[in-house]
Amino acid sequence: MEVIFLADVKGSGKKGEIKNVSDGYAKNYLIKNGLAIVASKDAKQEVQSKNEAKAFHYEQDKAKSQKQAEEMKKAPIVIKAKVGENGKIFGSITTKEIAEEYAKLGYNFDKRKIILKEPIKTLGTYIVEIKLFEGVTAKVNVQVVKE
Repeated sequence: MEVIFLADVKGSGKKGEIKNVSDGYAKNYLIKNGLAIVASKDAKQEVQSKNEAKAFHYEQDKAKSQKQAEEMKKAPIVIKAKVGENGKIFGSITTKEIAEEYAKLGYNFDKRKIILKEPIKTLGTYIVEIKLFEGVTAKVNVQVVKE
């Protein structure tokens, strides 16, 4: 029997997937527990249109993220930090501070998307990687200057 999964079922299928399963398994477990429905012609068309809409929105979001990445590369940020006598920063520059500086410029993203290879503890210019979307990263310049 062909069914459309309404939820992920380990070992059987993922949500939105259309698969052939045995009649007993479909009737006695999947359909009974609301994990799947019978794959009628109308239901298949509905799933197909949802998948097309999902793909369309995915591509739009990816294009938007790529555009944002290009804009961010052109807009380096400057962070002011308190510095000791030897040029070392008190504490370090965190991903939260970097995200807040970009938020001031109108770029909103989660601080967990920022990848620092090592903590920023001295003055200078650093290249920081920001994951904006699946497969889209922006390598931006962060300049740390004396306050």
